[in-house]
Amino acid sequence: MAIQEKSDVEAVDALVGKYNELKAEIAKVIVGQDDVIEDVILSVFCKGHSLLVGVPGLAKTLLVNTISEVLGLSFNRIQFTPDLMPSDIIGSEILDDTRKFKFIKGPLFANIILADEINRTPPKTQSALLEAMQERSVTAAGQNYPLPNPFFVLATQNPIEQEGTYPLPEAQLDRFMFNIKVDYPSFKEEVDIVRNTTTDNIVQLKKILTIEEILAIQSLVRRVPVPDNVLEYAVKLASSTRPNENGAPEIVKKYLGWGAGPRASQYLVLGAKAHAIINGKYSPDIEDVQAVAEAILRHRIVRNYKAEAEGVGVEQIVKELF
Repeated sequence: MAIQEKSDVEAVDALVGKYNELKAEIAKVIVGQDDVIEDVILSVFCKGHSLLVGVPGLAKTLLVNTISEVLGLSFNRIQFTPDLMPSDIIGSEILDDTRKFKFIKGPLFANIILADEINRTPPKTQSALLEAMQERSVTAAGQNYPLPNPFFVLATQNPIEQEGTYPLPEAQLDRFMFNIKVDYPSFKEEVDIVRNTTTDNIVQLKKILTIEEILAIQSLVRRVPVPDNVLEYAVKLASSTRPNENGAPEIVKKYLGWGAGPRASQYLVLGAKAHAIINGKYSPDIEDVQAVAEAILRHRIVRNYKAEAEGVGVEQIVKELF
């Protein structure tokens, strides 16, 4: 019986098995990066977008491609460059044989979009992507075209090379549910990576979920009940990052110039719900909020000059708030 045909309790129980299958299938290609994989899958289950930040060569592109395969979703990669125009990603109108204008869809029309090096494209193209992320549709020549459902943007960003880049505006950063830090593998993991990728073995991946099942999971996440104390904890955690709020912690007043908005509170609750059900729980607790908080708040709080001068990082501030 498919996930969408079960009761909510049965659906949660079935989802745990499917999630473990997903991880096992992804592990055939991706070595380690368990936290990264979990956050990307959680964002898919929550109908959110993710920003993957890491240096080149950490398999960010391969990870996104692999996840799209095992989820049975269509996938397009867009390499963002300084000369990329909005029509290059959303599509454009052409004059067909009947002398009528016809809209040719661009690479944005897929379930999963890998926006590679998203900060390398100018604001005009980022604005076109922002509309797609928020509205899940694009506008061309006055016509609105809906994007496929489900639709996710998984963007990558290189944190060390900032020459020739256009920093993402805060409004666009806020549309990403997670800012996922992709770190170097351990020594043992790197040995396994080199062993697996220097042979001619070709891994065949199975599709674990269908589009219908993914949509059913997204609906299930929304229906998960949340206790009032967990809901209030999530809102308090987000509001405690705002230095001008009454009762803001001293570390926030000292080191932050700007805090997270209400969208952070929404994502904390949604993320906690999804984190709970993939671990077999029928309702989230405070630990589930804390499990997703760092990736949700990391790109929504702005440090001041004092924090930068003293080397106080965002992760340190978030952990203090717990």
